[in-house]
Amino acid sequence: VEDQPSDAELALRALRGLDLGTDIYHLENGAEALNFIFGRAGYDDRRVDEAPDLILLDLKLPKVNGHEVLRALKADERTQDIPVVVLSSSGERADVEQCYALGVNSYVVKPVDFAQFTETVQRIGTYWLQTNEAPV
Repeated sequence: VEDQPSDAELALRALRGLDLGTDIYHLENGAEALNFIFGRAGYDDRRVDEAPDLILLDLKLPKVNGHEVLRALKADERTQDIPVVVLSSSGERADVEQCYALGVNSYVVKPVDFAQFTETVQRIGTYWLQTNEAPV
C-alpha cells in the first residue's frame, strides 16, 4: 500500500523479480487497501478469507493513514494474522512504537538509495513469503 508512484514501482519490480509465485497488488491509499482486504466498495468480488499473504504498508497515506489501516487489520479476527510490514520513510520513534503497539510484524525505514531499497524489499518478500512459516 503505497501512494508514491516511484516507490510503488520500485517495490513491484523488486518483488516481481523474485518470482514468488503469488499475485502482487498495488493499492494507492488506506481506504482502497481496507476495501480490497475486506471485499467492499469496488472489491465486492473478493472474500475476506482470500487474505493477502503479506502486506507492505506505508504510513503517510491519503484518505486513511497507515496507522488506521493497521489498527483495522489487527482488530479484526479475520485479518489479524496477516503479516504486516510497515515500509515507511519515517524513522520517528513515535511511529515505530505506535505501529508495534498496534500489532505490526515488522517496521522498516525505506532506504533512500535505489539499490538498497530494491534489496530491502526483496529481503522482506523472501523472508515473509518463502522463509517464514505462516500459521495458516
